[in-house]
Amino acid sequence: QVQLVESGGGLVQAGGSLRLSCAASGRTLNDYNMGWFRQAPGKEREFVAAIRWSGTNKYYADSVKGRFTISRDNAKNTVYLQMNSLQPEDTAVYYCAVKSSRYTWAYQTPRSYDNWGQGTQVTVSS
Repeated sequence: QVQLVESGGGLVQAGGSLRLSCAASGRTLNDYNMGWFRQAPGKEREFVAAIRWSGTNKYYADSVKGRFTISRDNAKNTVYLQMNSLQPEDTAVYYCAVKSSRYTWAYQTPRSYDNWGQGTQVTVSS
């Protein structure tokens, strides 16, 4: 079973940038699809970005498209989320998740994922 640990969150001013990391242990991520989600207080967990096992296909929520970039380094067993032009509405706990498969999956749906990290807080001040 894969264990995931997110890091890189923090407090940043509007317009700033952060890079989140999701480090995996227990299994290699090479053959697994990955996703990032976020959850703000009082709201449901929402899809942010996803990447296929090969890194060739990337998917983004409309709200982050053009500002966020998902990437992966399979040699480091790590997935990243580069977040630029951050806005107060991006404030949330960010989670990474793994889909233990190479096959097409419902990347926007939290139930499609098998394991989750504990989350990292991102706070954007105005």
